Amino acid sequence: MDSPNITAPSVGRKNVTLICVPVIAESVEKMKIDMHKAKAEGVDLVELRLDSLNTFNPFQDINILIRHRLLPLLFTYRPKWEGGMYDGDENKRLDALRIAMELGADYIDVELKVAPQFYDSIRGKTYNQTRVIVSSHNFELTPSTEDLGNLVARIQATGADIVKIATTAVDIADVARMFQITVHSQVRNVPLIGIVMGDRGLISRVLCAKFGGYLTFGTLESGVVSAPGQPSLKDLLHLYNFRALAPDTKVYGLIGKPVSQSKSPTLLNEAFKSVGFNGVYIILLVDDIANFLRTYSSTDFMGFSVTLPHKETAVKLCDEVDPVAKSIGAVNCIIRRPTDGKLIGYNTDYVGAISAIEDGLRGNHNGSSTTVSPLAGKLFVVIGAGGAGKAVAYGAKEKGARVVIANRTYDRARELADAIGGEALPLADLDNFHSEDGMILANTSSIGMIPKVDETPISKHALKHYSIVFDAVYTPKMTRLLKEAEEAGVTIVTGFEMFIGQAYGQFENFTGLPAPKKLFRQIMKDY
Repeated sequence: MDSPNITAPSVGRKNVTLICVPVIAESVEKMKIDMHKAKAEGVDLVELRLDSLNTFNPFQDINILIRHRLLPLLFTYRPKWEGGMYDGDENKRLDALRIAMELGADYIDVELKVAPQFYDSIRGKTYNQTRVIVSSHNFELTPSTEDLGNLVARIQATGADIVKIATTAVDIADVARMFQITVHSQVRNVPLIGIVMGDRGLISRVLCAKFGGYLTFGTLESGVVSAPGQPSLKDLLHLYNFRALAPDTKVYGLIGKPVSQSKSPTLLNEAFKSVGFNGVYIILLVDDIANFLRTYSSTDFMGFSVTLPHKETAVKLCDEVDPVAKSIGAVNCIIRRPTDGKLIGYNTDYVGAISAIEDGLRGNHNGSSTTVSPLAGKLFVVIGAGGAGKAVAYGAKEKGARVVIANRTYDRARELADAIGGEALPLADLDNFHSEDGMILANTSSIGMIPKVDETPISKHALKHYSIVFDAVYTPKMTRLLKEAEEAGVTIVTGFEMFIGQAYGQFENFTGLPAPKKLFRQIMKDY
C-alpha cells in the first residue's frame, strides 16, 4: 500500500489529521467543563454528543454551548439505531441539528440513512459556517474494499462535506482495507474519517495521521469512550506522538494476543523520539500472524516484536531466520529488510533473560568480566515450553547449565528437553522435585500475569531449594512467585530485567542505532 501525499501541515505538525475529543456528559455545564479540559490538552475540535444529555432544550442549550465555544464544535445527536442513546422522535432530532447549523456550529454529523431527508429540509438555505459530516457505522464487520469504495461514493452523493465511515474489526487485517480507502480518498481530495472500531482496530485511529485521514478521536479519560477501541487523548499525543506522524513514518509494533498490558510502546516510542527516529510503535492484537504479515507487507510496516502465542509460528513465516533463533525455535523480533522487503527473524529474549539471571547470581546489575558463566554446572529448571521457555532453556544450556523443563503438557516438555539435551518434568510434579539445593528457577509461562495475579506455578515451601528465582512475567513487576521467593530468602530477578534486555536488542534491530540503555532504565523506573 503506497503512502499518500499530504498537503503541508501547520508549523510543528507533520500531518493535517485533526484530533477530536468526544464529550459525553449528562448536563450542558459538564460539557462546558470538558470543553475547557480539551482546549487545555491542545486538541483541534470537540464532538458534543447531544444524545448523552439528561435534559435537552435544543435552541437554548446549543446556543449556550456555541457562545462558550473555545474550539471548533461538532454536534452529534446519535440515535439508538446507529449506536447512540437518543430514542425519541426523529423529526425533533433532525430539527436540533438544523438549529445547530443556524446558530453557527462548525460541524454537524448526520447519519447516511437520513441524510437525503435532512438535505431536502435545508435545501435553498445557506449555512456558511457549518460543514456536514455524513456518517455510516457498521458494528458487525468491515466490508470489502470495493464495498467501502461504493459506500464513500454513496455518502459523497448526498452532498456531504466530509465522509465518515466507522466499521468493526473482526481481524486486524480488516484495517488495511480502510487504509486503502483513506489513501484513495485523500488522493481524490475527498475528506474521509475512516475508523475501524474495537481493540483490533486501534491502528486505524493512530495511523490515519500517516495515511491522510481527516480526523481521529481521543478521549479525555481512559475508558470513557463514545465508540469501542478509542484511545485516550494522552496516548495519542504522548505515547504515539500523533502530531509527528507523517507519510514517511515507519510503523513498528507488538504482535500478540493479549497485548494491552505491554510496556513496549512506552519504551520504544520514547526512545524513537529521543534519538529523532521517524518511527511509531503500536500494539497489534493479532489472531492470525500469517494473515497479518501477508496483509501488511509494504515497506510502511518495517518491524515487529512478537510475543505470546506467536513466537514459534513466526519462525516458519520469516524468509530468513538468525541461526540462534532457529536453534531456539522461536522468533521475538522480525525486521523487513529495506533492500528486498524480506522478513528476517531474530530472538533477543534469551540474551535479556540469561544476562539478568547471571547478574542476579553475581549479585549486581553491571555484569562481570568473568569469562565463565555462574550458570555453568548449575541445575536450571525452566517452567514453560513455549517461545520464551525455548529461549531461556537454550541460553542456559549454552552457558553450561543442566536444564530441566517443567510444563503442564509433559509431551511438550519432553520435546524441548530432547532438543536441548535436558530432562523433562510434568509441572504438577515440580513441588516435589528436589534433586539438589541451590537450583535456579525460571518461570517463562504466563502463570501469575495480570489479571490472574493470585496464581503461581510452584508452592512456596518448594522454593527453599533454589538459590535464585526468575519470573519472565513483568505485569505485575512483583508476581506472587517472586514475593513468595523473596519471603523464603531466595534471590529474585524480575521479568523487568528480561524485558529491558530484549528491548535493547529490538531497538537496535529496528533502528540500526545503539540502544540508549540509561534512557530505557529511566523510562521504566516507574513501572
